[in-house]
Amino acid sequence: MPLDPQAQSVLDVVAALNLPPNHTVSPAEARANAKMRPQAEGPEVAKVEDRTIPGPGPEIPVRVYTPAGPGPFPILVWFHGGGWVVGDLDSADGTARQLTVGANCVTVSVDYRLAPETKFPGASDDCYAATVWAAQHAGELNGDASRLAVGGDSAGG
Repeated sequence: MPLDPQAQSVLDVVAALNLPPNHTVSPAEARANAKMRPQAEGPEVAKVEDRTIPGPGPEIPVRVYTPAGPGPFPILVWFHGGGWVVGDLDSADGTARQLTVGANCVTVSVDYRLAPETKFPGASDDCYAATVWAAQHAGELNGDASRLAVGGDSAGG
């Protein structure tokens, strides 16, 4: 069965990069290679704000996406994929924008610490801390803490 033409075009672009598989390179090389791959673009949202929040180790970078409208909105705390080794706020940007508009929610995208530099449970602890922070700061985010969800893709899910 043939692939959807749009999906095939993305695969063609990735194949043309001729990047080695992640399991054959160092984490630093895998991260650099990931930045070369095409990223999904998302729709415009009313507000995007980069912040740092307290964490169990160093401060945690987050990016807060707010939809248009009066709110308060449901809150989604989003954890990017990447096998716990690659991924960041920029790689999750398109998805976070799509979720913000599609679900009409505030999305808090979390840049948790990555392996292997951070050992387990560092990344999970960052994700938990970000979720608690989002609930405690819902009002300043124009969000509703009683309607808070967590989600992610791949390792983040």
